[in-house]
Amino acid sequence: MANGTYPMTKGMLEELRAELEHKIEVERPAMAARLKTAIEMGDLSENAEYLSAKEDQGFLEGRIQELQRTIRGAEIIDESKTNDTHTVRLGSRVTVVEDGEGEAETFRIVGQVEANPLEGRISQDSPVGQALVGCKVGDVVQVQAPAGKMTFKIVEIA
Repeated sequence: MANGTYPMTKGMLEELRAELEHKIEVERPAMAARLKTAIEMGDLSENAEYLSAKEDQGFLEGRIQELQRTIRGAEIIDESKTNDTHTVRLGSRVTVVEDGEGEAETFRIVGQVEANPLEGRISQDSPVGQALVGCKVGDVVQVQAPAGKMTFKIVEIA
């Protein structure tokens, strides 16, 4: 994020810490062993296993750095403040009905780190999230999404 903070729940922070620990304690030593084995095979300039291991090591170290940066910038969502059922905000569960659709959908407004639209968690920075934040029950919002213009009516905030 632009300001270096990453809003997330305490549970997400714990998941990220566990992933980081696994990468450092398990995957990094396994990668070192893999590299050692590849180096022992001889000529490194034509050693496909060595080149592959070096590439994988780069991805691993990149992910470790990303996790460390995200954890350092974690801003825990105060879930006690998400009990405001009057206005959509970070942490809210909002139920909407899309214009032309009969079935309601419920989304949880989260930070980018936790976003997973397939699980109903949408980022406050996504087009839909931006349109919903600050709205109240009964409001109708229009969203310009990649699939085209969408119109939602907010029916519940929890």
